[in-house]
Amino acid sequence: MPIKVRKILVTCALPYANGSIHIGHMLEHIQADIWVRYQRMRGHEVWFISSDDAHGTAVMLRAKNLGISEKKLIKNIQKEHKIDFMNFNISYDNYHTTHSIENLFLVRKIFSSLNDKNFLHKKKIVQFYDNQEKIFLPDRFIQGTCPICFSNNQYGDTCEKCSAIYEPKDLINAVSVVSGTPPILKETEHLYFDLPIFSNMLREWIYSGVLESAVIHKTEEWLKSGLEKWCISRDAPYFGFKIPNFSKKYFYVWLDAPIGYISSFKNLCLKNKNINFNDFWSNNVNSELYHFIGKDIIYFHTLFWPAILEASNFRKPSGVFVHGHVTINGLKLSKSRGCLIKASDWIKYFDSDSLRYYYASKLTNNINDIEMNLDDFMYKINNDIVNKLVNLASRNASFINKHFNGYLSDKLDDYNLYKFFVDSHKKIQNFFENREFSLIIKNSMKLLDMANQYVNEKKPWTIHAKIEKNNHLHLICTTGINLFRIIMTFLKPILPILSKKTELFLMSDLIWNDIHKPLLSQKIKNFPRLYERITSDKISQLFQLPK
Repeated sequence: MPIKVRKILVTCALPYANGSIHIGHMLEHIQADIWVRYQRMRGHEVWFISSDDAHGTAVMLRAKNLGISEKKLIKNIQKEHKIDFMNFNISYDNYHTTHSIENLFLVRKIFSSLNDKNFLHKKKIVQFYDNQEKIFLPDRFIQGTCPICFSNNQYGDTCEKCSAIYEPKDLINAVSVVSGTPPILKETEHLYFDLPIFSNMLREWIYSGVLESAVIHKTEEWLKSGLEKWCISRDAPYFGFKIPNFSKKYFYVWLDAPIGYISSFKNLCLKNKNINFNDFWSNNVNSELYHFIGKDIIYFHTLFWPAILEASNFRKPSGVFVHGHVTINGLKLSKSRGCLIKASDWIKYFDSDSLRYYYASKLTNNINDIEMNLDDFMYKINNDIVNKLVNLASRNASFINKHFNGYLSDKLDDYNLYKFFVDSHKKIQNFFENREFSLIIKNSMKLLDMANQYVNEKKPWTIHAKIEKNNHLHLICTTGINLFRIIMTFLKPILPILSKKTELFLMSDLIWNDIHKPLLSQKIKNFPRLYERITSDKISQLFQLPK
């Protein structure tokens, strides 16, 4: 029975346009890309988008330090980001920027809608001001001690240790990151979005199946403590879009950044006339919308963003998929904290499949952090991919190429074993759908162990010299190749480079719905070198690079 074709829009959180992509960022893009590739393999209509988050004080100050304009900086960074994602085979249909005509139009449209419905209010406040640099400080440019758990070196808006949300003025011993001096409090006027008025709607939405339990629990805490009105404006000097009829004020980056999801898709629709914008963003549509994000921005995506969408009459997400951070030796990979390995450096030493596979082996649908252990990384790649997966193909292909002119036999040796492998697709599909990628790896390795055990028990190396048993040898090795083909089909969304090499070797595409039919009487190419073993010296070289 053919499956019902779903219409799916998938986004990743927008990388900030003030620096390079590191392998901590890459976790999210890999996670989303694996899910997208799987959905495409199942025949669904999937559009995958993201965008550079191009506005804010950090971009302005970075450009100033480099002695270039903000527009020049964000153009350079976007080019670099696109190359990084291409090198890791992140299959975006569109990668845009929030500094765009489409985003300006949509920000103004949404702002006008919020204003017309009286969801915006002016309010005079006191805010931290760097008297040396003469700028109001955004939350991320203030550091101090968390007022809740008393952890040091926390930002002005949220604590990375306890996830508390607070006002910058509540931070203990606050210091300006820009000048290193204690900031002063200065009065200013800002625009606030009336988030509390949407509390009931948000309570109903978070229980509608869009969030995992751990994320619901976190969001519940904020709702129970009472939502605050949300500031959507910032003072000049600032790089961003000016607010109409509001002197020297700019839209806060956290208003126009999520709108970047809509504007990036709008830009894609302008390029591809076969996509209907309203099919994905209007209320009450049958299409699905999923956001992949890190756990540090849950608040924005489970409270602020759905409220903005509700207020401006756009559809809300079908799901918000949240992941943890990447750590090495317990330290979070962080650009702002100087602990990172750039994606562009990784690719100099290892292929992208290695990181994709390692992350997949750790990824679940919870928000736990992922610890990158270098010894574990090397062992997992060499043992799983080289010793088990590639070796299964190699040991069978050598006999097919040598004794049967590269042709597979017209039947299998063990149809029951083949059927067992095919039947595994049901639970693998469920693991993919629920983003339990580590279970896909675990079950694929169990199948590989069975396949290699089958070859060991049949001992084809003892048969090939005996002419009268060559037909049996042909059946055994054809079975081994077909078991390899099924596992590679399961792993195709995770290992796109190895999959492409496998398809060239088998002279046949890895198609999900084709695994029930074995590959028979098919010519295969001489076995190529499918994968290189990871060496400890390359790991040492990568991790000794200056950060």
